[in-house]
Amino acid sequence: MTTRFASILGVAAVSLAASVCDQRAAAQTVNETPPELRNVDIIEHLNGTIPQDATFTDEDGNQVRLGDFLKAGRPLILQLGYLRCPMLCNLVLNGAVDGLKEIDFSAGKEFDIVSISINPNEPHGLAKAKRDQYVIEYDRAGAVNGMHFLVGAAEESKRVADAVGFKFELQPNGEYAHAAALFIITPDGRISRYLYGSAFEPKNLRLALLEASEGKIGSTLDRFILWCHVYSPGTGYVLFASRLMQLGGAVTLVALAGGVFILWRQDVRRRRLAGSASAHTNS
Repeated sequence: MTTRFASILGVAAVSLAASVCDQRAAAQTVNETPPELRNVDIIEHLNGTIPQDATFTDEDGNQVRLGDFLKAGRPLILQLGYLRCPMLCNLVLNGAVDGLKEIDFSAGKEFDIVSISINPNEPHGLAKAKRDQYVIEYDRAGAVNGMHFLVGAAEESKRVADAVGFKFELQPNGEYAHAAALFIITPDGRISRYLYGSAFEPKNLRLALLEASEGKIGSTLDRFILWCHVYSPGTGYVLFASRLMQLGGAVTLVALAGGVFILWRQDVRRRRLAGSASAHTNS
């Protein structure tokens, strides 16, 4: 091993050790999971089915079944939250509408949107006001037939939440701690994809809807986004610092390993070239 390569390896080792120490120190000063978020998560159930017989009241006061919104060839965008949510639910819906406005598919034609309240005390009149607000914001012909806001008994919304793996927690102040995501459902009621966060790229929305319309089941590569999109009624957004530190540590390891490997290859190549040149000179 050359002196140069040994030095590089030493620097890498020191850097990694410093990174680990920084993470441990930070972990000691940051509460890993606030108490109000210990039961908050999203557990993916790709290809699982939603309870089509779950019964709710729609924005017009009509009794409906979740399965009523599944139509042949038309996937469903499902959102769970509550109408009086002080922040995150509105951000998710705003982000969904902003992204959907940029694609050529239209709600009520190529797909439908259903938002279900997990708060059993919210009235259908509030659901109607929310639906009308987003119909105006979306500004597409026929959208009123493709956007649905449902309220109902806690048992029914819990059935849907359990089916898609949406774990939330009622807080002492009456608010709910929950995560941010959209659930893409196939026309026959299967979970096709999870889209995390409160901002959604139009191309990702379009692809998810296209896949779901064909009955395809996707995979999730961006689940780590969820860690930055969990709402605590007490503190607002909560960043799961320890999880991000774990992710950062893994990235650091990969980066250091990759860098050391590249430098090793370069060092070997230089020694071979030097050996070849020396042999050529001697000959």
